[in-house]
Amino acid sequence: MAKVNLDKHIWEGWTVGAFINELEPTFNQIMNKNSWQEPFKTKDEVKKWCMDNQPYYKKYIPEVVNYFYAKIN
Repeated sequence: MAKVNLDKHIWEGWTVGAFINELEPTFNQIMNKNSWQEPFKTKDEVKKWCMDNQPYYKKYIPEVVNYFYAKIN
């Protein structure tokens, strides 16, 4: 997995690491088949899910998407 700058500021005090920490429990549930949602297969699926589920900020954050996509490969 490529090194991710978790301290990179994204929006109003939110960092890459904060977004990852917020999304990771749900991501793990999905990937462990403990959710109604099917596990992710493509980067586009991960990207759409991240943007829809990030708190407050609904724009594409490449570092966040790449972090989660690397976990499914």
